[in-house]
Amino acid sequence: MIFREATVDDIDNYMVVRMAVKENVLNNPALVPREDNVEYLTKYGKGWVCEIDNVIVGFSVVGLTQHNVWALFVLPEFEGKGIGRKLHDIMINWYFKQTSETIWLGTEQNTKAEIFYKNRGWTIVGMHGSDETKFEMAFEDWQRITTDHRHQ
Repeated sequence: MIFREATVDDIDNYMVVRMAVKENVLNNPALVPREDNVEYLTKYGKGWVCEIDNVIVGFSVVGLTQHNVWALFVLPEFEGKGIGRKLHDIMINWYFKQTSETIWLGTEQNTKAEIFYKNRGWTIVGMHGSDETKFEMAFEDWQRITTDHRHQ
């Protein structure tokens, strides 16, 4: 398992992961055009991928200027192996090294993703749009969580 920073050359391959998920399904790929991915990776923030045998099996993207998690997805057959947790932690550690601004994300309700974020210490703050749960993570909360994990 290799975790590394995503590049523009990874977009087509990580979008294969995005289109394969069973929750938070993207029914219309045109809603996430390549240009948006390029901007998130080169202008707004940064992304990471997990590769196994030179195949991207998971990825995450964070928007520093938008203060949001833009994407965190793992191929269904690789769920439960710690890939999402590692991508999450790399991404959030990087984010909070750049800023102490609270970060947010939206995810489909009643999903494994919603449980995942609750378990990672995110706080539900309401709704994002009409069908997503909105979560936030404050800098201080992330510091406490990572400190707690180091002392266990």
